[in-house]
This record gives sequence, C-alpha cells and structure tokens, in this order.
Amino acid sequence: MPQPKTEARHDHARGLDALPDQAALRLLLTAQREALETVSTAIPDIAEGAALMEAAIRGGGRLIYAGAGSSALMGNADGMELAGTFGIDPARVLLCMAGGLPQNASMPGDTEDNLNQADTDAAQVRPGDVVIAITASGSTPYAVQFARLSRAAGGRVIGIANNRNAPLFDFADVAICLPTPPEMIAGSTRMGAGTAQKAALNMMSTLMGIRLGHVHDGMMVNVRADNDKLRARAVAMVQDISGAPADAARAELEARDWNVKAAALGLAGVDDPVAQLDRHQGRLRAALPGLQDKDQTDNTQQTTMERTR
Repeated sequence: MPQPKTEARHDHARGLDALPDQAALRLLLTAQREALETVSTAIPDIAEGAALMEAAIRGGGRLIYAGAGSSALMGNADGMELAGTFGIDPARVLLCMAGGLPQNASMPGDTEDNLNQADTDAAQVRPGDVVIAITASGSTPYAVQFARLSRAAGGRVIGIANNRNAPLFDFADVAICLPTPPEMIAGSTRMGAGTAQKAALNMMSTLMGIRLGHVHDGMMVNVRADNDKLRARAVAMVQDISGAPADAARAELEARDWNVKAAALGLAGVDDPVAQLDRHQGRLRAALPGLQDKDQTDNTQQTTMERTR
C-alpha cells in the first residue's frame, strides 16, 4: 500500500536539523507557502461547502465541526469565531473533538481511534445540520465514523482532507481535498496540512457570512459588538455606510442595541429596519434605499467599459 503524502518525507527535509537557524526557518516558510497554494485547487468545492453552511443557518440547522488532533483544533477555532465575527448564535455551532476539547497542553493521540466516542458525539446530528469533518490523512477513525453516522442521520457532510481518495470522502456531500506536499517534519500535519486547512475553513465560513448578508463592502456588519474595540468598530462602520458623524452613529447604535445594519438603515430613513432586512434576507446592500440601483448602474458601466477595451 503506497504511503499517503501526509506521512511521507519532504524532498528537501534531509539535513534540516543541520541547517543554521535562519536557513531552517526559510525552508519551513517555503513549505508552508507550498501547502497554502494547494487551497486554490479546491475553490469550487469550498464555494459549494459555503452554500451548504448558509443553507443550514437559514434553515434552522446547525454547523457541527468534528475531527481529531490538530485538524480538530483548526475546525474548532473557525467555529468559535462565528459568533463574534458574523453574529451566528453560538447554540447553532457544535464543537466535537476526539478526546474532548483540551483543557491544558495535553492532547493524547489515541483518542482519534475511539469509535465509541464518535458514535456518542454523532448521535447529536439531526436533519438540517451540516457537519464539517476534518482529518489530514482522510482516514482518522473518529472523523470518518462521525461523517458516516452523520449522513445516516440525515445531516449533510463537508469533508476536508489532505490526501486524494481519502476514505472520508466516501461519506461527504462536498469533498474538499487539499493535496499538500509532504511535511518538512514527516507526519507533523499541524504544519503545512494545518495551514491549508485553516485557510480553507476561514474562506468557507467567510463566504457563508457574505452569502448570509453579514458582510458589506468588506465590513463585518453583523458583528457582536460586546467590547470597547468592537463598539468603536461598529461606530466607524455605521459612519462609513451612512455618512453620519460619529456622535449620531453611536446614538443610533445605542438605540438599536448595537445592531450595525439596523442603525445604518435607521440613519438612511428606513422606518422599520428589521422588517426591511427580513424582506431582503438580511442583506444590507439590497435593503439600503437607492444603493441597489446605484450598484446595478455601476456594474452596467463597468461591463460596457470591459466590452469596449
């Protein structure tokens, strides 16, 4: 049986431990860049995964991240950021990890083989949920079993792995293969494979946020502004969107419980911002008076310019 790439040794790894410090670091950085480049090959599948995630949130389902070891850490980090960045209800995001989430620096490796825990954890999956199952090798027993049982329970599965033809993909509605090169330290998939996984996860969840209407002109307009830094950011966003001065933006935000989209619409003269957002599926651009027409005009002008080049 051929050795999977995630277990092979990198062609340039020989003598790594004998290199001067800075030369070793340059080689490690090069390997990280090589791994990151593989994400571009999976962009169509990442987009398909984001659509599944959006459908789950809109339909009342949940996002469930499942994996073992460093792959699980990448997934859980992505899931834990969704509430703060996009205002996703934390109850709609479940974090599952072989052995449980670490409470200290101990992360035993034997837990990834625990099928009993996979059975117990996957019993939470119900129709309408989307499971993001992550494993660098693509064959980690916990992740593969979780994906198999999730499909059987009526959930949809996004599988992320770093080897082609991974067993995980047999149970995935969307298979995201990140064919990273062998690691500079053979088998240490917290390095290149983990870097590629983190990029793919961040891209996928960010595109989900865009599709849900939680991003406007590169701003996180569904942010949960629960500290001074984020409240200042909310004021700046409302200023940018509405053109109002800072004091007016802050006053409107305070009146709207720090809801950026509602505050921007209120300053634009919309009587019932919440109803307006509901009519446009939470998309601020479509809800802002006159902005949609302006964007259509700009797009038409840009298309005409491109045709005449």
